[in-house]
Amino acid sequence: MELPTESISLSESSSSELKGRTVLVTGASKGIGSAIVEALGRAGADVIAHYGSDLAGAQAATSQIPQDRKLLITADLSKPDEYKKLWDEAITWRGGIDVFVSNAAVMPQSSLTDSESEWIAAWDLAFSINVRSTALLIRRAVNHFLDRGGGTIIGMSSWAAQQGSRNPKLSGYAASKAPIAALLKTIARAYGKDEIFAYLIAPGIVRTAMSEDSAKSLGGEEEITSQLAMGEWIPPEEIAHLVTFLATGTNRHLSGATFDISGATYIR
Repeated sequence: MELPTESISLSESSSSELKGRTVLVTGASKGIGSAIVEALGRAGADVIAHYGSDLAGAQAATSQIPQDRKLLITADLSKPDEYKKLWDEAITWRGGIDVFVSNAAVMPQSSLTDSESEWIAAWDLAFSINVRSTALLIRRAVNHFLDRGGGTIIGMSSWAAQQGSRNPKLSGYAASKAPIAALLKTIARAYGKDEIFAYLIAPGIVRTAMSEDSAKSLGGEEEITSQLAMGEWIPPEEIAHLVTFLATGTNRHLSGATFDISGATYIR
């Protein structure tokens, strides 16, 4: 799919400003995360790409980034202390991080009518990665940025955090997206004077494997697409261009903002 000219020029205009900036991206091996690291690499950033188990995906996403401008780190964020390993390795590489893109997430499916053990397992998985490890990494980032004199955090939420999910199997996912939204808004308000800026991106239906899998529970892709205002799913590249734009740190007074990317399907 050919991207709009506006999106391309936005990425290009950020190129010189991202050169020399170190960016950590979690969940970089597929979907939105893969598009983000590709865009950041094109914009000249030094990219730290986290992945869980998909090394091949992370390698493919960063294949166009010069070897001296990328670092791949594996960490299982469903485990309580793996976030420490990820953060420590990331900091050691360049001695610091300028931008943290909190993208890693899972979408386990279980409805309230499933067995209690299945439902608890889905919620535990969603909250261990989407909330606990994510919040602990964000905490590390805030303290790191306080020592460095500032920095940027970009969090990936979902429109489900605002309006809930139509899919009853995604109650745990929708609920897990709300806490980080509140955390980043609090950070934006509390640490803005410390030059720490926080932004939230809340996509609708993005063309990813997770969304395609979820669509099967709601009648398939055609049924989902028919309900979208623009009649199409969001290309991950559009979100990546926005991340690149925010990563420059030049739009300080946008801090605290939530960017709804839903093709006008959800407007508030």
